[in-house]
Amino acid sequence: MRTSLNRFALVGVAVVLSATAACGRSTGTTASSGSAGSAPAGSSAAAAGGAGGTIGIAMPTKSSERWINDGNNMVKQFQAMGYKTDLQYGDDNVQNQVSQIENMITKGEKALVIAAIDGSSLTDTLQKAADAKIPVISYDRLIRNTKNVDYYATFDNFKVGVLQAGYIEDKLGLKSGKGPFTIELFAGSPDDNNAGFFFNGAMSVLQPYISSGKLVVKSGQTKFAQVATLRWDGAKAQDRMDNILSKSYTSQNLDAVLSPYDGISRGIIEALKGVGYGSGSKKLPVITGQDAELASVKEIISGEQTQTVYKDTRLLAKQAVTMVDDVLKGKTPQTNDDKSYDNGVKVVPAYLLQPVSVDKANYEQVLVQGGYYTADQLK
Repeated sequence: MRTSLNRFALVGVAVVLSATAACGRSTGTTASSGSAGSAPAGSSAAAAGGAGGTIGIAMPTKSSERWINDGNNMVKQFQAMGYKTDLQYGDDNVQNQVSQIENMITKGEKALVIAAIDGSSLTDTLQKAADAKIPVISYDRLIRNTKNVDYYATFDNFKVGVLQAGYIEDKLGLKSGKGPFTIELFAGSPDDNNAGFFFNGAMSVLQPYISSGKLVVKSGQTKFAQVATLRWDGAKAQDRMDNILSKSYTSQNLDAVLSPYDGISRGIIEALKGVGYGSGSKKLPVITGQDAELASVKEIISGEQTQTVYKDTRLLAKQAVTMVDDVLKGKTPQTNDDKSYDNGVKVVPAYLLQPVSVDKANYEQVLVQGGYYTADQLK
């Protein structure tokens, strides 16, 4: 299921930036450390002394394992194609990331792949990239308010929310008329364009049940601005859930939680366990998630978290690398959505990959047999 960005109101955060010395940057020399490393021996570009040039890769944070995996996957794939790489992590600090990207531009790197910390913060910086004729691929998070972003590689973000909410719908039996049930809603960071897509996708499924009374949000918090979680911070989600439980669920149990991301889910679970959920007859609610992080998959296996949405970042990295290589060779990259991702200045041509719902019933088939994790890692 898809929709245009213009059909839903997304929340943006304007951040006033000044250039500062970059912090949190990778300085090693291997692919695993995510730095500018040389191409593998035997490749044509390696033989030519790195003729492919250096690609700048700006990732938001190392606090989520998925961004570490994304960065490392791109480093390996770029280097296998004969490019050098310059992988930097912004530590969830907008000014750090701006400074890192500007440094990449100053060094004359051939292309930039950017997963923005704040999708609206890079307008001036990317004008500098355009002036230097450096192409920009927006990675997973749409870069907003600039014409100077060439392509967008991501997953079907609206569908992510549909999968999360559809799982709740199925587990509670809402389609067959069961209810009412209690539910609380969580959303991602308001400065991440994807957070609105996830939430709107979920609400396209849940809102009819909320309107009919089959789902009851006892906190009364149903708007994106009320349920957003800055920087996708699990500790902030835990604090908010603590407050909701103490104010609204002293005499009634919570049946379901819409959580957009595994790190947020783990914070929610800690708050629930703190007031007795998961012990005795007080069952944990249905709890969704996203990114199939190792810790959360283990919680799914143990029966704490209920579901996650798996996005194979190996495929996303491959798509971004292919886009960069095509652009640098004068080719037009393949896209499959040229309508939905309006960044406020232009519609950015996008390639969308498909997410997959994962729970205890199918994690082995999807994650282990698919080679994302080994069985030993999940013990």
